[in-house]
Parts: sequence; structure tokens; C-alpha cells
Amino acid sequence: MASRRDQIRMTEEELHAFLEEQLTVIVATTGPNGRPHLMPLWYVPDGAELRGWTFAKSQKARNLERDPRATLQIESGLEYQELRGAMLECDVAVEREVERVKPYGEALVDRYGGGSPEMKELFRAQAPKRVGLCFRPTRTVTWDHRKLGGTY
Repeated sequence: MASRRDQIRMTEEELHAFLEEQLTVIVATTGPNGRPHLMPLWYVPDGAELRGWTFAKSQKARNLERDPRATLQIESGLEYQELRGAMLECDVAVEREVERVKPYGEALVDRYGGGSPEMKELFRAQAPKRVGLCFRPTRTVTWDHRKLGGTY
């Protein structure tokens, strides 16, 4: 008989669909005092990676430049039997070169802002103050309590 852990694990296809469906990820980095620093981030799934951007002077960016590792958590559901989520331990590439940062903003506009040329231009104009973040999962844990059929 499969363990409870195995029963609720998402397949690769389920994880991909879940990441496409959700809109905000919580990014945990290590702060300068050694404590976890957790912040929300819009993201774009890109194959096995997630991409986003943040202000270059943000604590999140500074933390990732010092230690390019992060743990991401995405979850949904209000009741126990509805809970779904993923925890991704990631190595993170921080992109600072403006011309390479612009596509990160454009991808976010496509996902969250309708992709209009005007919105893309507004986001491109922000690129000099931003860094691109490419999260490459090294370990993934998932759960989908709906698979338990209401039992615990």
C-alpha cells in the first residue's frame, strides 16, 4: 500500500498545470542576519524553471547575490481536504544586464497584464532598475490533499 505521502504527490503534469494556474509564489531567501526572508513574487513558468523579476536594490535581490539559493512555496485551498501545493528548493541565477532583464518583464506582462504593447513598453522602461531571477529547482515536494477523497 502506498504511503500517504505517495498518495498525495502530484505528477509532473499536475505540477506543471498547478504552476500555470497559480499566480504568486512565496520566495524564501537567507537574510543578512541568517534568518529566512519571505516575500511574494509574480512568476512565469518556463519549462522546468520559474522566472520573475524584482527591484535590484530589494532585500531579496541582495540576499540572492550573496547566496543564490531559494526555497519557493506555492499553495492553494482553504480546507484541509482542498490543500494543494509545491515546495521547490532552487538554485537561482540573478540577471543584471538590462537587455537580458527586459524579456523577464515582457513575459510578466504577457501573463499578468494582457500583453499590450503599451504595458510591455512600461515594463521595459523599468528594466534598468530590475534584476531577472531564474529559479532552477533542485528538489521538489508536492501535495494534493484532494487525492485523499476527503479522508485523512
